[in-house]
Amino acid sequence: MREEISKYQKKLRLSSSLMEIYPNIEAESHEEFLLKLLKELNEDREEKRRIRNLKNAGFQVLKSLEGYDYSQIRFPNSLRVQELESLSFVDKKENLILYGSVGTGKTHLSVALGVKLINEGKKAVFYRVHDLINQLESDDQKKKSSIYKKINQADLLILDEWGYLPLHQEGARLLFDIVSICYETKSIIITTNIEFGKWKGFLFDEKLTAAIVDRLIHHSHMLIFTGKSYRMANSLIR
Repeated sequence: MREEISKYQKKLRLSSSLMEIYPNIEAESHEEFLLKLLKELNEDREEKRRIRNLKNAGFQVLKSLEGYDYSQIRFPNSLRVQELESLSFVDKKENLILYGSVGTGKTHLSVALGVKLINEGKKAVFYRVHDLINQLESDDQKKKSSIYKKINQADLLILDEWGYLPLHQEGARLLFDIVSICYETKSIIITTNIEFGKWKGFLFDEKLTAAIVDRLIHHSHMLIFTGKSYRMANSLIR
């Protein structure tokens, strides 16, 4: 009989965990058994989706908001810590610009927010800007289509190290294309140590720079990181 159940489980594309779940369910009626089984199958599916989304997000290291120190961050009047951690800005399709010196916790915060979003059942994707542009300039059309698909399906796009390395004109155009795709359809988090007025220095095209800034700041909150480099302060060399 277990073989028959397994056969229909595969045919109906039910969770592979079905064979481990159903023998442990205790119920006083057929309806109660079915309800408990469906609940556990759904929870199993959601957990597998969460793990898959974390794997596909592109995070180099997973980070958490637990114990995160906000004392060296200046928040705008439009956003408070509680609102940030509730991820309400994602529901509103708003952007975050995390601005400050290297090593002050910008990437940590962006990844931690992305991880929390995924743990709550949504999708986030993470790219270093230069890596993203290099991949989009590849001749591999399948890979490029996959990147656009991931971004289109995500609720949050994290663009790390914005402006750390200069882009040529085609790279700037591709970056503009990505920002335009996300405009008012999903949230973007940018980490940067470059102020707006100097973005032309790595984008080179004045018109593209103006168009990108215009789309990013329309629905944005800027968090300014004022602390010193955490990595320098905790360096083993010191």
